[in-house]
Amino acid sequence: MINKKLPAWLKNRYVLAFLFFVVWVAFFDNYDLFTQINARAELREMQEEKAHYAAEIEKTEKALEELTTNEALLERFAREKYLMKRDNEDIYVVVEKN
Repeated sequence: MINKKLPAWLKNRYVLAFLFFVVWVAFFDNYDLFTQINARAELREMQEEKAHYAAEIEKTEKALEELTTNEALLERFAREKYLMKRDNEDIYVVVEKN
């Protein structure tokens, strides 16, 4: 009764084995379809982070090059960042209250 209602291609054992394989790989395997989609999204995100950090490294290397070649810029950086001063100067730090 069931065999008469099924199409001929579904009765073929190779087709059934292939369909089983496709379903297994798509849903039950360790590297199933959803895992692959998530892995590709994570890879894309990591590549964007890599590009961001590469740009940051390039910017920092450029700033370092400028600091090592320009004495005035080095002095300005030291005064602003590390609050360094000359012997005859006083530093006043103004802190704003929120």
